[in-house]
Amino acid sequence: MSRRLAWASASRIIRTIYPPVDLFEDIADPSDWDLLAAAEAKLNPRLADRIGNLGLVPAERRIAGPTASIAMGAFTHVSTDRPSRFSDGRFGVWYCGDRPEVALAETAHHFERFMRATAEPACDADFRLLSCAVGGACLAAPEACLDPDDWSTGQAFGQDARRSGRDGVVYRSVRYPAGVAAALFWPDCLTLPITQSRQYRYRWDGRRMTHYLPNDATAWSPWPIEGVA
Repeated sequence: MSRRLAWASASRIIRTIYPPVDLFEDIADPSDWDLLAAAEAKLNPRLADRIGNLGLVPAERRIAGPTASIAMGAFTHVSTDRPSRFSDGRFGVWYCGDRPEVALAETAHHFERFMRATAEPACDADFRLLSCAVGGACLAAPEACLDPDDWSTGQAFGQDARRSGRDGVVYRSVRYPAGVAAALFWPDCLTLPITQSRQYRYRWDGRRMTHYLPNDATAWSPWPIEGVA
């Protein structure tokens, strides 16, 4: 079923370790980025790693300006080693929620999953909450795509939706069922600037995530919160 997405403020949480890429913030026309990147990479070989694969985003769907690096990075840094619910890792997706609780619940789940899989010792990890307006012509994902652990149906659905010209997929948040999430396939579905409204610290005790701490709070909050599946 088709659905027109128009959220004035969508929430996304990412790790704080990703640096900005000056190319995306520049005033240069996005259609010139490939040539500029190739020229600059000759002087700075590490630039290609920071930019990612520009070929994944057609020039007409790129965005530029302040905070564009945050948006573009989600679509140019991809790997089949990092699949997601609606992508097998061959194309990028901007996952976001209609409220911060969706982003918090979804990222906490994947944080726990990664830390458990890699047997990480007890530690804290820092994240940041991003907000921006999003919109596009999307498809509503059927329940078959929302299996808690099996992404195969969702990946096939996402690939078909992207190929058919849809901008993304809208679906019930699997980890926070009271909220709605979106998986957007192109940077121009986002409206700049992207604002950072809050930072979080997640606490891992060596077995599970036990607490989280917003930067505007004075005490750690236990995890999970009410409503998390």
